[in-house]
Amino acid sequence: MIENKDAYTWNSMISSYVRNGHFRESLNCLNEMLSTADVKPDFYTFPPVLKACNSIIDGVRIHCWASKLGLEWDVFVAASLVHMYCRFQSSGVAFRIFKDMPYRDMGCWNAMISGFCQNGNATEALSLLDEMRLEGIKMDTVTIAVVLPICAQLGDIVHGLPIHLYVIKHGLELDVFVSNALINMYARFGELRHAQKVFDDMMVVRDLVSWNSLIAAYEQNNVPEKALKYFQEMMINGIQPDLLTLVSLASSIAQTKSFRCCRSVHGFVLRRSWIQEDVIMGNAVVDMYAKLGLIHCSRKVFDEIPIKDVVSWNSMITGYAQNGLASEAIEIYNMMKECDDIEPNQGTWVSILPAYAHLGALQEGTRTHGHVFKVALNLDVFVSTSLIDHYGKCGKLDEAMLLFHEVPRMSSVPWNAIISCHGIHGNGRVSLKLFNDMLNAGVKPDHVTFLSLLAACSHSGLIDEGKTYFHMMEQEFGIKPVLKHYGCMVDLLARAGGLETAYQFIKNMPLQPDASVWGALLGACRVHGNVELGKLASDNLFEVDPENVGYYVVLSNIYANYGKWEGVNEVRSLARDKGLKKTPGWSSIDLSNKIEVFYTGNQSHPQCHEIYEELGILTAKIKTLGYTPDYTFVLQDVEDDEKEQILTSHSERLAIAYGILNTLPKSPLRIYKNLRVCGDCHNVTKLISKITEREIIVRDSNRFHHFKNGVCSCGDYW
Repeated sequence: MIENKDAYTWNSMISSYVRNGHFRESLNCLNEMLSTADVKPDFYTFPPVLKACNSIIDGVRIHCWASKLGLEWDVFVAASLVHMYCRFQSSGVAFRIFKDMPYRDMGCWNAMISGFCQNGNATEALSLLDEMRLEGIKMDTVTIAVVLPICAQLGDIVHGLPIHLYVIKHGLELDVFVSNALINMYARFGELRHAQKVFDDMMVVRDLVSWNSLIAAYEQNNVPEKALKYFQEMMINGIQPDLLTLVSLASSIAQTKSFRCCRSVHGFVLRRSWIQEDVIMGNAVVDMYAKLGLIHCSRKVFDEIPIKDVVSWNSMITGYAQNGLASEAIEIYNMMKECDDIEPNQGTWVSILPAYAHLGALQEGTRTHGHVFKVALNLDVFVSTSLIDHYGKCGKLDEAMLLFHEVPRMSSVPWNAIISCHGIHGNGRVSLKLFNDMLNAGVKPDHVTFLSLLAACSHSGLIDEGKTYFHMMEQEFGIKPVLKHYGCMVDLLARAGGLETAYQFIKNMPLQPDASVWGALLGACRVHGNVELGKLASDNLFEVDPENVGYYVVLSNIYANYGKWEGVNEVRSLARDKGLKKTPGWSSIDLSNKIEVFYTGNQSHPQCHEIYEELGILTAKIKTLGYTPDYTFVLQDVEDDEKEQILTSHSERLAIAYGILNTLPKSPLRIYKNLRVCGDCHNVTKLISKITEREIIVRDSNRFHHFKNGVCSCGDYW
């Protein structure tokens, strides 16, 4: 027990409490010191205790004491005050203190620049850096390690490159924090060669963060093979991975579609109990399984996360939505809304809106738009783009265009969305005009832009224009086509009837064709009835994607159209042997805030009797207009009267009849179908639109059809 304590004794005790994380005790110690008349705090007292503040109220009280004792402008006390206010998101107060300081050392400048960064004021941080350098103060390693991430965040290579030159000129490249920051900066710029060079020059000073930075650089720039290579090299060098290493590794494995490795990563994480200890790791594993299509594993891990954050929920919603399970995505979102401690954020809206669009849940999407507007995220480029996509896919193209004109259009993201929306509605010429408007606005197209353009050309039969844009993307914009672009080109050529041209195009491809390429050819063979080429395409599909039942169904349909029932039985038997089941056809209609779903041949709906009765009346009326059932779209070997019954019970007809029974006369109907509309239903819907004087909007798996006055917007080209 020290009886006569001086300032040094009190300061030592306060500092010890802070260093050991006993912040409340350090504040109590300061209060006791202030209540003692014998000794007063000095400029050594305040810097450590300001770090211990649990709230800005504590900080302001200590600031008042420092000011009362005339210590506010001591360089160490002032720098600590700047740190404290920035920690509590009061960078404005911190900056006033900084500007009023009679003398500022390197630590003060670093404190204020760092404070701006912590508060999301990246532009102000760079402006302050310029001011510092104008005053002749040189950057040190702390300044550089703070500023480089800002350059990366802003995409500001103009500031970033000179700082790297400064690092080399002043021999700072051997500082591990500086080099790690350089790797991260170049990774954000997509300059992997420079990131690799910095890493290679770090032979002496590499730490775990250096390895993590390089692995993350390759993972974030879609070079997962290199990320996995450096992970293995890191292990060989005796560096043990941490949680952040595994987060990057999980994402890399998802990109490479390595099902074997994903189990290894999950096992590694389980042995260390990281899912229970850290939600970030749990989220990464949920995301990994979802991207690999192992959605049941993803859900199992999600359920095991003890304390979920908003990212956990967003990851699960996105996982379901991206795997075509829109109803499950909406179910998870509804569960999330019941959690009092979880608030939806930008990622939530971007995840749930595609699920609503998939089901055609217009009312739910519109309600979400209201929530987005309420939290002032309606002009966020990613949220607004999701809304544009939602309205476009729900048949509300006018609303999509209105929203497009309201949002910032400096990046390609909203342009891509609206070009794609017009494409699936068959407005190919409008998509091409929008692309020209985009170029005139100085916005650079990306690979998604050209995917949207090529798909728009395909839906509208713009063959020459499609060829032009395919060559333009590499020749004028340096964008190398990937398999999806080649798949669009095959679809464009084959859909227009150029099956042999499309097949020659596939044979001359510099890349190995995947399922999207062969699938496009197979779909066109069904439309144009080319059995031989359809068989060739399906044989290749059974090799590259043998578990996709859709390809077996298409080949079976091609055989059935030509009455080749032996071929039908052979293909169906092959699918059965693999344990594959055909996806049932369904159509939905959104009425009175409720989505009604109808399956082909549905007999269980409460209005079943009225629906079939209405269909009988409609069929009789359209027959007077010359309608004759097209039995080639019945894929069963049965009698003609049974074939007509099968056609009548197709899911889209049930949904249309239900809509007619439950809406006002002449009001529009919006139908959503999970499969392609058959030719007979297409003809029937045209005639129903005429006799009922309704616009009937049908979105199938391919595109939109706007039926009005007996005509379809697709021009019978789909």
